[in-house]
Amino acid sequence: MAADPPLSGTLLGWMVRGEWRAHPVRTLVAVLAIAVGVALGFAVHLVNRSALVEFDAAVRSVSGAADLRIEAVSAAGFDESLFPIVARLPGLAAVSPVVEVSARTADGRSLTVIGVDPLRAARVTPALAAGSGAGFAAGGPLAAEDAVWLSPALRPTADGAFTVLAGGKRIVLPVAGGLPSVEAGRRIAVADIAAVQQRFDRLGRLTRLDIGLAPGARPEALAEDIAALLPADARLSTPEAESRRTGDLSRAYRVNLGMLAMVALLTGGFLVFSAQSLSIARRRAAFALLRVLGLPRKGLFLQVLAEGAVLGLLGALAGLAAGAGLAWSVLGLLGGDLGGGYFSGSRPVLDISPGWAAIHAGLGLAVALAGSLLPALEAARAAPALALKSAGQSGDPRRRPALLPALALGLVGLAFAFAPPVAGLPLFGYLSIALILAAGVAAMPWLARLLIAPLARMEAPVPVRLAAARLAGAPDQAAVALCGLVASAGLMAAMGLMVASFRGSVDDWLGAILPADIYLRVAEAETSGLDTGLQARLAAVPGVGGLEARRSLTLRLAADRPSVVLLAVPVPGGAAAPDLPWRRGPVPAAPGETPVWVSEPLSRLYDLAPGDTLDLPLAGGRTPVRVAGVWRDYGRQFGALAMDRRDYVRLTGDAGANEAGLTLAPGARLPEVLQGVRAALPPDLAAQTEVAPAGEIRRAALRIFDRSFAVTYALEAVAILVGVAGVAATVSAQTLARRREFGMLRHVGASRGQILAMLALEGAFLGAVGAVAGLALGAAMGQVLIQVVNPQSFNWTMDTRWPLGLLGGLALALTLASSLTALLAGRSALSADAVRAVREDW
Repeated sequence: MAADPPLSGTLLGWMVRGEWRAHPVRTLVAVLAIAVGVALGFAVHLVNRSALVEFDAAVRSVSGAADLRIEAVSAAGFDESLFPIVARLPGLAAVSPVVEVSARTADGRSLTVIGVDPLRAARVTPALAAGSGAGFAAGGPLAAEDAVWLSPALRPTADGAFTVLAGGKRIVLPVAGGLPSVEAGRRIAVADIAAVQQRFDRLGRLTRLDIGLAPGARPEALAEDIAALLPADARLSTPEAESRRTGDLSRAYRVNLGMLAMVALLTGGFLVFSAQSLSIARRRAAFALLRVLGLPRKGLFLQVLAEGAVLGLLGALAGLAAGAGLAWSVLGLLGGDLGGGYFSGSRPVLDISPGWAAIHAGLGLAVALAGSLLPALEAARAAPALALKSAGQSGDPRRRPALLPALALGLVGLAFAFAPPVAGLPLFGYLSIALILAAGVAAMPWLARLLIAPLARMEAPVPVRLAAARLAGAPDQAAVALCGLVASAGLMAAMGLMVASFRGSVDDWLGAILPADIYLRVAEAETSGLDTGLQARLAAVPGVGGLEARRSLTLRLAADRPSVVLLAVPVPGGAAAPDLPWRRGPVPAAPGETPVWVSEPLSRLYDLAPGDTLDLPLAGGRTPVRVAGVWRDYGRQFGALAMDRRDYVRLTGDAGANEAGLTLAPGARLPEVLQGVRAALPPDLAAQTEVAPAGEIRRAALRIFDRSFAVTYALEAVAILVGVAGVAATVSAQTLARRREFGMLRHVGASRGQILAMLALEGAFLGAVGAVAGLALGAAMGQVLIQVVNPQSFNWTMDTRWPLGLLGGLALALTLASSLTALLAGRSALSADAVRAVREDW
């Protein structure tokens, strides 16, 4: 028996070009849908890859070739007596002591002042060794004991000096040269370690020890020996741990954006399915003729798949180009953190990997092929004789749409929503969203008949009954028209629900943690700031009714995790705990115990609950504390814990503060009190201090929130535009393919106005069903985002807020857009040709 002849390239090209010439808009929408998904995913990847590469290079420029690092757990540092103890260990080639001080330039920009021993740093961190001085007019190496070398992002004044604000003091340092090896954009000033300790009040303290191992040394054995020598206020870190810590800064943020881009790509797949299904329906007679002429089923199957592959390839290539352009623009406008605040001040160079470009293009191609698979099978299975007679019509209106596949997909998706995170990421959560989306699309034929069939049985005007009967009798075609719209509308509703819930919860949280009228914060002052005398002076400012001082400092609880924040906060007299937005607790601590109250992220990251104990590295030792409650915190993703300020002063002896909240006295005027507070600060400290009303802080925080979700808002807008364009092209194609039906209706007495009304109502019914399905899907997917994805990604929860205005506007817009599209397409179809179309049946 002869084998089936293969599909010829000539025939394939002829049919693809013919279809695209006949329906360019529908084809363009499908290509655009794939391009949007690929572009968003590729742009997110490029931005984060470029940011991480730049950040890693910046870290290496100041860490050099250190094999191990001993780091202080807080800004207070550790005792310098540890340096000679470690330096005498065998197997070490070099040990370089380092002091780091967070400071500000005279114009308010943050920078890091680093003190090193130049001879030792040259062996471990050569980028921090004094440079050649190129580009500076002032002096040369060793021009002065406290001379500094500046990174390219910093410039001296005309007299060759550089002013630094730190610890409430203005420090002027002579400039000896530059640091050309430090990454562009990094603000670093390097000086002799002894000068930094003296000028910045760090005598006897070190921030870290950079360690280079001798050839042949065993890092694991040396790490154990070094760890045994460390005090409680120092930790050993490895390059691998530093890399993990750096990646953790933005991992959840970039993975979530990437996953949202993949959901947009999935929406594109549904639009490809819609376009291909309509193409098959319109060309059913042409395919039947090819079958009669000898083209095998396999040939038709490959024909449709090849068309889908071409759609996917064009969309992928366009998406790669658009993604690269979008990434370039975002890096210039928002930086490497997409507005998330993880790599502040970073402006990395675009880093494109051909391998990752191929992966994203392959994803676009795979989604297009998946969207073409069912239409290809339908084309191959069609009976030629029936297809030749029925032209573009198919399906038995008496057949009940299947609901079981949709239920199965939905139940599996629901089960995945309860699965734990994988490596700290909500992978099952996103898989749950994809399955719920697929379940909703699969249920569209059943849902369309369920919602529309009752209208056909009602006593209603002829156009209403005709429209309802048509959609109820052809639910599969209604589903084809709606699948892309439902997917994009569901995505927009889900994202809108999540963002509204998040923003509302953040707004409530800001109201809870900002009860005072004015807030004051001394920047870069974890170990300095407001002494007790200055606190008393601020409290005595006219118009100030009360002052609550607090200390905020960072602590390193684990070497491979980002730092957490310790807040020493006042507890009102007679109260057992501070006034915080509680999630669990507070519970009283036993007599003699020191209570702390941990934030929700810290509770999740370190698996802490009320009643658990924790050792805090404070004042050179380890202090056992009792977890007495869990509170909501959106300001510190990697965790914070609050402690009664009286306990903090007792444990550390530090009665200073770097933050304060001031309450106005009755009748006091806010502008006058603000002026008085600023005047009470010493001039040099005032240059480091931010003073603002609570309302201004609240508004600024919400602006930052909106900026962080700018990419999300853009994704929502693109998704709904693509969905509306898809339904417009689909409804137009279906309407134009029904000329014979309209001709028959005209022959039996239906007026042109009645048919146009019928088409407008069909479009409105389709839009309404799509809106109902999209909003229902969006509600389900939004709850997965709120209850699963966000807690597993960012370790905080939120309360559901329903954006009724957005959802109602979306439903109305979809209904009107579908109705208008059907009406415009009907005007074209109801020409004289529509009356003569029935001659084929004469």
